Amino acid sequence: MAEVHHFTHGWLNPGFAYTVSVIGALIGLYCTGRARAVSEGAARVKWLTIATVAIGGAGVWLAHFTAMLGFDVVDSPVRYSPALTAASLALSLGAVGVGLFLVGYREPSTAQILRAGGVTGAGLLGMHFTGMAAVDVAGEITYGPKLVALSALIAVVAATAALWFSTTVDGRLPIAGASALMAAGVCGMHYTAMAAVGVELDRTGLSVVEGVRPLGLIVAVALVSAVTMTVMATVALQAMTTEEFAGDGPATLTKPEPVGLAAAGFSATPTATARARATATEPIRLDMPITPGLRHREARAPY
Repeated sequence: MAEVHHFTHGWLNPGFAYTVSVIGALIGLYCTGRARAVSEGAARVKWLTIATVAIGGAGVWLAHFTAMLGFDVVDSPVRYSPALTAASLALSLGAVGVGLFLVGYREPSTAQILRAGGVTGAGLLGMHFTGMAAVDVAGEITYGPKLVALSALIAVVAATAALWFSTTVDGRLPIAGASALMAAGVCGMHYTAMAAVGVELDRTGLSVVEGVRPLGLIVAVALVSAVTMTVMATVALQAMTTEEFAGDGPATLTKPEPVGLAAAGFSATPTATARARATATEPIRLDMPITPGLRHREARAPY
């Protein structure tokens, strides 16, 4: 069995992976909160889609890939298949998107959250092992079944908790705390699954290791991630600013409500029509006593 390292660059990889996961979860949970606040179907779809990219893309997949860069095998090169790496990203987005839309498009029940958590957790586990299938070494990668089962349990529990957070959490401090817990679940699932990895090297020297060097993927992933997270953060901040200052527009003057006689339909200033009515033979009904014979006097409200 070959010697396998998961922290080739020390705590840089897990620390950066956790940070990226927290940022993705923060943006995603804010967007799910916005989705709950709107009633229009199109607006809710927009916010849930942004949340899917934030959580599934940055919070899960980018954290997974960042942590994977610390994986190394002694006496063997490590290469990555771009196609399978992209497939793992698609699985992450799909799993998170299905879960968020199942619980976020309409008011979910507890049973729906549990079912969605199972589906999303299974999808995230598939994302991880698809990402591992993208790794090529001079030998065969094996897995310990007990740790794989434990990582599957962590994935389902973490996914269910994340979906529950997406339907309930609101406010800056609760969102920050939930994001920290979600990131811990993502990293816990990843490193538990990685602890199950073993490598049997091909000592014949006939194995051909194919794929892209880690550095080649780092540049592409970093550029795409930077652009994506900048766009998501900009959209979220613009929405936050719009919501915060929505009531600060120019003041609007409104006509005051009528009171007293005006509310009953009488004007304080006598008009030609009022004087004509006062001189008519038809009696006038008023809600105040009127002295007979004073038809031309102005009716005033008693105050």
